[in-house]
Amino acid sequence: MHSHWHLPDLWYGEGMRCLPLLALMVGSVASAQEEPKWLPLFNGKDLSGWTVKIANQPLGDNYANTFRVDEGMIKVSYDAYPKFDLKFGHLFTNLAYSRYVLRMEYRFFGKMMADAPKYVNLNSGVMLHAQPPQSMRFDQGFPSSLEFQFLADEGKGARPTAAVCTPGTNLEFGGKVVTQHIIQSTAPTFAPEQWVQIEAEVRGNDEIIHRVNGVEVLRYQRPQLDPRNHVSPATDQLDAGAELMLSSGHIALQAEGQPVWFRKIEIRRLAAPAVVPVPAGK
Repeated sequence: MHSHWHLPDLWYGEGMRCLPLLALMVGSVASAQEEPKWLPLFNGKDLSGWTVKIANQPLGDNYANTFRVDEGMIKVSYDAYPKFDLKFGHLFTNLAYSRYVLRMEYRFFGKMMADAPKYVNLNSGVMLHAQPPQSMRFDQGFPSSLEFQFLADEGKGARPTAAVCTPGTNLEFGGKVVTQHIIQSTAPTFAPEQWVQIEAEVRGNDEIIHRVNGVEVLRYQRPQLDPRNHVSPATDQLDAGAELMLSSGHIALQAEGQPVWFRKIEIRRLAAPAVVPVPAGK
């Protein structure tokens, strides 16, 4: 008999020992390809990929160089402002995002503008699920969004960072819809000059988790537009056909009268939730 008749023996014998290893190798390659990577949202050089909107200024007008790139950071500065004059500003990502983890670091620098509201002292934040800057009113101060608030110690007692503020939005907390504007976190109080790392895990309309220096400090569910227009005019979007429930939106850095620095701004996408097939007849 010819030797090739013995090939099946080789395949089912020694060859089978190779199959688990081969499957492991293929699985490892697929896993490496599918594992989302951290991607920079800020290139450290300029504001490419971002759009400025400042209240009472045209879209894209970075009035008085409010948002500037210096030393590889984005710095909010008011040194060219004659006065604040309620020019609340935000720097928006050009892309909208739905399911992701955002991480970055912030610290405060210097004093707030004298004519800004007192609450902006050592106060900033990053807006999640924000409306597009193109959809904001000319004089609108804050986009409809969920704000991951940044605070620092004023020397007047505990002032934890990482609360959620809800301009033009509501959310579910503790199993019920909450309409109050601020929900506090369990984060510590930090000195103004201290760099603080924050992380926002955003899962579409399901849940948003706040972390500070790697520790979870707040979580809430079902972000949604607020038809009452509290703080921001959400009905502008609802009247244009937007869904009540927020599952995506832009990320926006805040400038509300207090100089602040941002760095190491990165994003990692999250996989879509697994779809469980519904058996026929259900």
